[in-house]
Amino acid sequence: MKIISFNVNGIRAILKKDFQKDMNDLQADVICLQETKAQDDQVQEALTSFEEYHIFSNSAVKKGYSGTAILTKEKPISISQDIGIDEHDQEGRVLATEFESFFLVTVYVPNSGSELKRLEYRQTWDEAFLNYLKNLEKKKPIIVCGDLNVAHKEIDLARPKENYNKAAGFMQEEIDGMDAYINAGFVDTFRLMHPDEIKYSWWSYRGGARQRNVGWRIDYFLVSPSLTSKITNATILNEVHGSDHCPVMLEISE
Repeated sequence: MKIISFNVNGIRAILKKDFQKDMNDLQADVICLQETKAQDDQVQEALTSFEEYHIFSNSAVKKGYSGTAILTKEKPISISQDIGIDEHDQEGRVLATEFESFFLVTVYVPNSGSELKRLEYRQTWDEAFLNYLKNLEKKKPIIVCGDLNVAHKEIDLARPKENYNKAAGFMQEEIDGMDAYINAGFVDTFRLMHPDEIKYSWWSYRGGARQRNVGWRIDYFLVSPSLTSKITNATILNEVHGSDHCPVMLEISE
């Protein structure tokens, strides 16, 4: 099974670029999207050309903001939205699909913001989302993918010293949140397969950051330990454009 995760920074905007061709070329079994910036009906309308896929989405109450979607060739056993806590369920950030041998959860983790106004909220989110994942994992193993809005280690961003405890995405509180996922047993698949590789999945639109590869790795596939032996490939597709993020990919044997 080939799974793609991609923060598209607006599904309607990216469809005006090479998104359709890029996804056709990749021939993924499942495509998980974050930051669709569209309501559920708009997502369905935007993706009508993806005829091979069942399409599910979770949109924010606020229009044109946040939102997640999953396109899957195999019909899931079940679909669920959100994590069951009203405070965290207003922005369409979590969508889960159940397959025979695992749950696949896509997530768009809240950004702490340029002035760190949501850093405190972000900490409550991380704790609540981890609890949600661990409860889900009691039923069957989990693959969770998406924009986690944190660079975990210094190797995961181009300028760690300049950003540490100064910029959203590399605050110690956010790193602690990521540590908690790992300490709870979830495995960062890219680091499992590429322990020392420097590769990024997000670049600022400012200052030609992508051309100069001044980036951050903030998009992940995390899996339950029992699934690690089934991983055949985990990579970052930074040749694919159209967003300020690029897709990340996981291939797993069933």
